[in-house]
Amino acid sequence: MEVNCTNSTNLEPKDAWSLYPTDILFQTSFWSEVKLQLGWKTHAFDFKSPGAEGDILILMRHLGKGINAAYVQQGPENGPHPEEYGPFLEDLSEALMKHIGKDLAFIRYDLPWPSQYASKGTEQQIYPDGSIRPEPRLQEVRMNFGTRSWNLRKAAVDMTVADALIIDLAQSEEKLLAGMKPKTRYNIRLARRKGVEVVHSGINELPAFYDLYRQTSERNKFNACSYYYFSALYSAVASTPDSSEVHFLLAKHNKEALAGAIITISGRTATYLFGASSNKNRNMMAPYAVQWAGIRLARAKGCLTYDMGAVAPLSNLEHPFFGMYRFKTGFGGRIVHRGGTWDYPLIKEEYLVFRNAEMLGKV
Repeated sequence: MEVNCTNSTNLEPKDAWSLYPTDILFQTSFWSEVKLQLGWKTHAFDFKSPGAEGDILILMRHLGKGINAAYVQQGPENGPHPEEYGPFLEDLSEALMKHIGKDLAFIRYDLPWPSQYASKGTEQQIYPDGSIRPEPRLQEVRMNFGTRSWNLRKAAVDMTVADALIIDLAQSEEKLLAGMKPKTRYNIRLARRKGVEVVHSGINELPAFYDLYRQTSERNKFNACSYYYFSALYSAVASTPDSSEVHFLLAKHNKEALAGAIITISGRTATYLFGASSNKNRNMMAPYAVQWAGIRLARAKGCLTYDMGAVAPLSNLEHPFFGMYRFKTGFGGRIVHRGGTWDYPLIKEEYLVFRNAEMLGKV
């Protein structure tokens, strides 16, 4: 049944199986099934507003301490003009409240839209702290301009990818190699000379990948996902009708796994979802071999873009993603700057409890 909202955004519930085809992995019926298997609840809606229309996948879960939240991961795909982001999100949030707002502390949007601070000229504006965006308080002023409630908050962390390295695959392999930095090309060839072989693996080799992933987590000091997260990707592919694909690559030397990657394909975009590498034999340059194999696979599958995921927005030694920036930009491509993660609090006391815990790294 369609609900006509006084805020001019119309929502109509739909089955997640009927989400429109999209290049955004995180807005597909496949991703809905992955999250269902991991204990989330999901909802899907068609929406129409003066600024945009399309559909949207909502993920919901219990966060502990009686706090429930909804999460829109890289969605909605279609958005308004950048100066209308705030009013649009306010209207959409208030419309969603009529369907899923009961007991929710907040709705979180991980925006795939271009950053309001992306350069329109030849040079990107740099702020005093070395960022391409002003401090959160000033971002909130701009985002809330034109809203009724001034209720949008910049999240303490960007949940997926605010800045990502994108490679254009609509060119030959020779041109792709020519667009790389010389050291990256050298390391790809060095891995081949040393006998590193990249193979397409199946779920039976997930334990080997997970061992590499745990090593990477400990080495780079990030929280590792559970093994079940990876197996859920395979289970979801088998049980969803859309065309999303999961490809699992392992780089081996003398049958020993040295590096791996999980790459998904949705529409015409391949996404480098997870990577891992061994603490041993790092001189074999296996991660370079894996990425080149992933790029070639995506191109062979007819993809137009290869999304390598998170990087620092620019060359900044102090940024926590600088290591990823240095590695990924070696493959050429361009950095896209997205809108980042924004919250719309519904129960402010519960939201503040969660936000404070998140800022302290206790979430």
